[in-house]
Amino acid sequence: MRAAIEIGRRGLGRASPNPAVGCVLVREGVAVGRGWTQPGGRPHAETQALTRAGDAARSATAYVSLEPCAHHGVTPPCSSALIAAGVRRVVTAMEDPDPRVAGRGHALLREAGIEVVTSVMKAEAEATHEGYLIRQRLGRPFVTLKLGQTLDGRIATASGESQWITSAPARARAHLLRVENDAILVGAGTVRADDPSLDVRLPGLSACSPIRVAADSWLSLPLDGKLAQTTPQRPLWILHAPDAPEERRRALEALGAVLIEIPQLEGGGLDLTAGLQALGQRGVTRMMCEGGGQIAASLMRAGLIDRLVTVAAGKAIGEDGRPGIGPLGLERLGDAPHFVLETLEPIGPDALCSWRAVPRPD
Repeated sequence: MRAAIEIGRRGLGRASPNPAVGCVLVREGVAVGRGWTQPGGRPHAETQALTRAGDAARSATAYVSLEPCAHHGVTPPCSSALIAAGVRRVVTAMEDPDPRVAGRGHALLREAGIEVVTSVMKAEAEATHEGYLIRQRLGRPFVTLKLGQTLDGRIATASGESQWITSAPARARAHLLRVENDAILVGAGTVRADDPSLDVRLPGLSACSPIRVAADSWLSLPLDGKLAQTTPQRPLWILHAPDAPEERRRALEALGAVLIEIPQLEGGGLDLTAGLQALGQRGVTRMMCEGGGQIAASLMRAGLIDRLVTVAAGKAIGEDGRPGIGPLGLERLGDAPHFVLETLEPIGPDALCSWRAVPRPD
């Protein structure tokens, strides 16, 4: 099962809206087939493993990181494929919460006389499927806020200079994080200040670049900037306000951008809760936000950050530098968003910390 979960992770960032599932077929102690969810969500992991195993799948045990599907979609159900292949036993990590499955896959296998064992390494599988699971439960993607900052929490000098605060190894790790996400979100201020590409610039992984998403109320991003000009090669989605200028809409749509109109909050700014719901409806399961400080604060105020990844460089800029997180309007320490440290590791001369959000009390 550990192998199935790890193999499934190969689909992270490319399998949406489907989960990144892994499957290993074992007969007489030998792995005879392996598979993981392919780009776009199909073929499924079980189909891939059965194809590779061929006749060796008969009487084998299938280890799958999620319950095999039981519904007819673009492809036939994986539970039916396992039955037709003559698999003797199926071991799964967890039940699929999709209402079209939700135990039916396990039931079909048992009805066919196949032994079914469930909840093996369930916690580990849930960690891999967290984007899929939160979209099923809340209708939005799992959100990771990534901050590359100084020891005193600054992401740029007062003049806006930010290249480069963190080291080359840390920036390479950030690109690996991009690979594991369906979309990457930035605010309009970051687009105007940095003119980012938001792609993956690692050897052999350029095709794994996520959907670029900009939160830009008035569609102010430069038409001659990298995001707008590379839209034919890599998707660009823009969250904008209902009153965004019509001429800007036409110009960006002519370049190929997808415009997503969302409400504004009463005090100003975009309603990012509605924005993430809109992304979830379009199939996004995992999204990383790379700033700047205002959009980071907006997500944090709304309780929309599930994981926080910080890369701290051994530098200090001081109070006049730009903070990684903008104003939160807190009056009480008890109201501060709370995160629990998961991992801490050195990355070159920097330190990478992964923090898990503590749910707010109802």
